[in-house]
Amino acid sequence: MKQTYLAIFLLAILGLCSCRKEGNDIGIKEYDKQQIEAYIKANGFTNMKRDLTDGDTTGIYYEILSQGTGDDVDYSTRIAFVYTIKSLDGKYVVTDTITNHSYNYVGSLAPKGLMLAMRNLVKKKGTSAHIIIPSRLAYGQSGSGTGSGRLPGNTSLDYYINLINDKDLNQDKYDELSIRKFAQANGIDISTYNHDNTTGLFWKKTQADTGKVVIGPTSTVYMQYTGSLLNGTQFDISSNSVEGGVPLNMEGVIKGFSDGVQKVKAGAYLSLLIPSKIAYGYLGSVDQNTQATVIPAFSCLRFEIKVLSVSN
Repeated sequence: MKQTYLAIFLLAILGLCSCRKEGNDIGIKEYDKQQIEAYIKANGFTNMKRDLTDGDTTGIYYEILSQGTGDDVDYSTRIAFVYTIKSLDGKYVVTDTITNHSYNYVGSLAPKGLMLAMRNLVKKKGTSAHIIIPSRLAYGQSGSGTGSGRLPGNTSLDYYINLINDKDLNQDKYDELSIRKFAQANGIDISTYNHDNTTGLFWKKTQADTGKVVIGPTSTVYMQYTGSLLNGTQFDISSNSVEGGVPLNMEGVIKGFSDGVQKVKAGAYLSLLIPSKIAYGYLGSVDQNTQATVIPAFSCLRFEIKVLSVSN
């Protein structure tokens, strides 16, 4: 009889552990609630509300900072947004808004809590919001990632989200503001750059050209260059070991790069600040092998170029 009771007890314990692993028991909900409410109190977030969609609660806390007036957001809506994330203990932080650009369908967003918050709380394009997602709707007990940047399990996440209203958005002004802020923050005198009012391209010849051949839209230009995001992350660099430079055909590069290079001749050193509209736009760019994002959506770019020779 004692052995029977022991077996039943062990089975009950295993059952409870199984439930907890799935994150479905009341324990994880209460744990998240206590952690989030303590965090809200410690940081003085007095306007945070608890999501009560359909009379229930997801455990998400939120504050609408600025209500948008754009189109309604649903799971099938493709949205562009800028965001920051950090864990409640401050050990996991992703706050680089140059990198944190996204253009995706609401129904494809991860984690699940972000998808629910976009549809049920943010609701309209143009909205800015502060969202705290409980761990069970974030990355659960398993966490996410590897190495030093790993997000531990049972971690609730604090998001600031700016959902772009693409109907009202003036992409030209957004890009120009991004470039001017970058220049100011990095001690670059933007007034020394030429500015194309039609495309928004900023360009500067930092060393005079010596060649005579005019570069056209179908020219092949031999050059050395580096390409970077406005946070300094390099995404492309030519090989300086290639004798005579790397050949690039102007038909096969982004418009901003081609437009800028066509403004000089061989021998020039050229600095380009390219608005996203004539770079990779809302789609950005991914590595074809790994599918990892190389250039986030609506990213302005910086190129430093040495033009060596031209072939027409």
